[in-house]
Amino acid sequence: MTRHFGESLFMASHLFPLSVKNSHPGKNLHSGVSGPTASPRVIDIGSGAGFPGLPLKLWCPQIHLILIESNQKKVAFLRETARALTFTNIDVIPSRAELVVRTPNFPKADVVTLRAVEHFELILAEATKFLATEGRVAALIGSAQLPNLPTDLRWCPPIPVPNSQTRVLSLGILE
Repeated sequence: MTRHFGESLFMASHLFPLSVKNSHPGKNLHSGVSGPTASPRVIDIGSGAGFPGLPLKLWCPQIHLILIESNQKKVAFLRETARALTFTNIDVIPSRAELVVRTPNFPKADVVTLRAVEHFELILAEATKFLATEGRVAALIGSAQLPNLPTDLRWCPPIPVPNSQTRVLSLGILE
């Protein structure tokens, strides 16, 4: 609960703090994503069992969520979970991110999330290709991965994850 849901909801609180606290629209200082009346597009790369994507959707139901997962069993689980929770504006894409990003006219995202993906540095480079101007990458990573963050994004200071010795939330902005 703490590691999977806790980290995901921690990320959500930094990306969309106005979703629960206030009912008026505005800009989040960390992410630049508009408040609750907007429908930001969020892409979760390597969704696996749905973290952090599904908790983000629970926290902020108005987002348009795209889950990218290459494992077919996990894709079936994600689709069934989205159906059972009666989520709207959610797409599950059964593919690898590096293939999806090459799809002509694939929509750009306001936020791209990463957590526990293989080949972090390679996927992070692909993640930036999904971003709209001023879009954000939100990565839940170990502090040892901080030196590997690409320089084509402006990175905010890492935010320590509560109850963790080494995990941080790192937010990068495409300018």
